[in-house]
Amino acid sequence: SLMFLDTSINMAMQPFKMLVGDMVNEKQKSLAYSIQSFLCNSGSLIGYVFPFFFTAIGIANEAPKGVVPDSVIYSFYIGAAILILCVLYTTLTVKEWNPKEYAEYNERKPEAEEQKAGWLTLLKNAPSMFWKVGLVQFFCWAAFMYMWTYTNGTIADTVWHTTDVSSKAYQEAGNWVGVLFFWQALGSVAWAMVLPRIKNDKFAYAVSLLIGAAGFAMLPFIDDQNILVIPFLLIGCAWAAMLAMPFAFVTNALEGYGHKGAYLGLFNGTICLPQIVAAAVGGTLLSLVGSHQYNMMIVAAVLLALGALSVGIINKKEQPIQ
Repeated sequence: SLMFLDTSINMAMQPFKMLVGDMVNEKQKSLAYSIQSFLCNSGSLIGYVFPFFFTAIGIANEAPKGVVPDSVIYSFYIGAAILILCVLYTTLTVKEWNPKEYAEYNERKPEAEEQKAGWLTLLKNAPSMFWKVGLVQFFCWAAFMYMWTYTNGTIADTVWHTTDVSSKAYQEAGNWVGVLFFWQALGSVAWAMVLPRIKNDKFAYAVSLLIGAAGFAMLPFIDDQNILVIPFLLIGCAWAAMLAMPFAFVTNALEGYGHKGAYLGLFNGTICLPQIVAAAVGGTLLSLVGSHQYNMMIVAAVLLALGALSVGIINKKEQPIQ
């Protein structure tokens, strides 16, 4: 079920990323993707609130073992309805420019005539920006993979002082992690409004990742559940930049290449591949850092810092192959 859920959401969101690349000129793309990041995280906030809202109005949030609580069931139903309605609204009301119209209104040459090409050929001819931003993506998504995997164990150990996954304390820690992810989304919403105000895109990208790295580095040293809100707000800054900046850089670099949709589809591999690699080596890394899950937050901090350093190799002045 989770596989189908994740696949469907990614399939629904990918065309929206391409629409921004197809309809917004170079100077506006950072702002446009920041707005998209703002809206994505605003939706996350609503999603996190639903179970608490339903519980507050009397809908059961507990159920027998092996049964999903009603509050969670209703949250998924409403989430599915919102997704369907938003997709329908967008497809029915947005008129995509064709290449000739885009060139006319944005003083650009039309896209190169697209010849049939396999994905290996496309990767071989991809602009260097594709690979440079992809390297940044590798470090970032590996870091967040470790956050999603090890945050429960980290908070249970540092705040509730337990590593017993069957204990009540561990479940309380898991519940609080849901609250912390709400604060992360809130931080992302706020930072998404700041990003367009920073004129230097590379600086905005790198600083956002460093702020997130600082948030990860703080986690092993905090034993107060309320103070944990602070590092998750910081982590939210990195998340906002990860949703906005990479596509702004890559879509600008793809002007004149053709096959933009195919390239953006391939670019999604820079999201999936690092998570696969991180999952494959996660157990080994955990043993290397003493088998304490909170130390994996330090690993995540180092990965985000490496991502910030990798932003330095991005050259915005690259020109497409003619």
